[in-house]
Amino acid sequence: MNWGMLILGLATGLAVGLLLGFVARQRRDRRLLQQAGGGNSPPREGGRKGGRLLQQAEEKISRQREEADRWARHIVEQAEEERETLVTKERQRLNQELELLRSHHEQEHARSRQNFEQEIQRTRADLDRERTDVREAREEVRHDREKVEQLEERLNLRGEQQDARAVRLDEYEDRLDNRSTGIKEREAAVEVREQDVETELQKVAQLSREQAIETLLKRLDRKLEREKAVRIRAALDQANSEAKRKAHTIIAQAIQRSASEISTAISVSVVPIPNDNMKGRIIGREGRNIRAFESLTGVDLIIDDTPEAVLLSSFNPIRREAAKLALTELVADGRIHPARIEEVVQKAQQDMQTYIREKGEEAALETNLVGLKQGLLQLLGRMHFRTSYGQNMLKHSVQVAHLTGLIAAELGLDEVIARRSGLLHDIGKSIDREIEGTHTEIGANLGRRFGEPNEVIDAIHHHHDLDQAETLFPIIVNAADAISAARPGARREVLESYIKRLEALENIAMSFPGVEKSYAIQAGREIRIIVEPEKVDDDSAVLLARDIASRIEQDMEYPGQVQVTVVRESRAVEYAR
Repeated sequence: MNWGMLILGLATGLAVGLLLGFVARQRRDRRLLQQAGGGNSPPREGGRKGGRLLQQAEEKISRQREEADRWARHIVEQAEEERETLVTKERQRLNQELELLRSHHEQEHARSRQNFEQEIQRTRADLDRERTDVREAREEVRHDREKVEQLEERLNLRGEQQDARAVRLDEYEDRLDNRSTGIKEREAAVEVREQDVETELQKVAQLSREQAIETLLKRLDRKLEREKAVRIRAALDQANSEAKRKAHTIIAQAIQRSASEISTAISVSVVPIPNDNMKGRIIGREGRNIRAFESLTGVDLIIDDTPEAVLLSSFNPIRREAAKLALTELVADGRIHPARIEEVVQKAQQDMQTYIREKGEEAALETNLVGLKQGLLQLLGRMHFRTSYGQNMLKHSVQVAHLTGLIAAELGLDEVIARRSGLLHDIGKSIDREIEGTHTEIGANLGRRFGEPNEVIDAIHHHHDLDQAETLFPIIVNAADAISAARPGARREVLESYIKRLEALENIAMSFPGVEKSYAIQAGREIRIIVEPEKVDDDSAVLLARDIASRIEQDMEYPGQVQVTVVRESRAVEYAR
């Protein structure tokens, strides 16, 4: 509707403009005619010409007026048509919007109705649940009411019982009062009798009360003297125990101050390879590479199903380490053939000698010792690949050196000589597989050969034979050696000795009469003994456990402590027929 009114206003304004233009044109023409009639021509001729011009102007004005009317009507008609068109379009648009609003309203109405129905359903479900809860609550109330009634009945019954008990208690109180009166009378009679007896005793013993008390006190003093002796002995035992405990604490602190690394070695080394295809290259055509490698190194090369790894097996750790270095370099290089293997193995053996010397120098530096000959450093480095009961001998020697230095400092001895003795005490083990003799004799000869002091040679030669020792250093080295070897985890126990220790525990237990069975458990830290109940009673079981523990302490050597448990069980079995 707004667009139609706008177009109609524009058309009306256009028509009014045309009319105004037409009127302005007529005025201009009249002005021209008037100017033409006022010239120099004769009046009559001028009047005729003016009349024709006026007539032509009027005709022209009438034509223009008609044309303007037609154009105005045409514009008005077009405006009316456009207005109708716009009105129709606007009506259609409004109808479409109305339809959209109606459909949207219907959808909203349907959605609201659905929500309302869902809300009604939820409300019904809530009402059902509440109704169920109310029903259950009523049932619980009914049960509670029944329980309350039962409790009331019990309470009534108990009240009756309490009343009866109160009556009986009153009777008991009366009896007790009567008995109390009789007891008091008897006590009075007893006091009189005691006085009579005391008087009679004084007459018979010919002692007064004070004399009898003095005699009793003297006897009590003698008993107390014995008790004091027992207590003094107990105090002395406690003092000795405390002294031992403090000594153990001091030793533990010394061990902790020399907390050296503990390492063990095995007879197999693992060499990683990039992939399993490398195994074929290591073996070579018809096994020529592996045969060349084993013959040059003296080490067994094991190639099995282990993924991305091969094994080197040898009881000689130096050869095994050199073979590991050579194989690692061959795998990294990729060129594996007999000539290349020989070249790499020779280079690895040379590098191994350098590595051994460096290990010896590191040990000397760690123990703060200077002036050791190159030959001794080389032998020390070889001890890195020597083990005793699974314990690395170089680490063990370094630890013994630290311990001997600490003990020597406490005793006021030369720390440098002590550390030197501890580091070199097992130097003979580096070549004991190549030379005949014990490691102490070989070590003493090596010490003399390289010009070591007599104290060091004495410690090397006699640290296992203290009776032949000439100085205190063998004793110090022996103590430090025992501490290092006894440290938990330092050495691996051989399976055979472990089994023998368990068998010895069981045999000791079985040697006592009345023992039926014995079992060593928890790696030998506990032994359980089953006795025959007919031969061993409960008191004898306690004595038997003590005797077995004492026998174990005397006959065996073991770490820590062993718990002895004696089990006595009696069973009575009968059959119903």
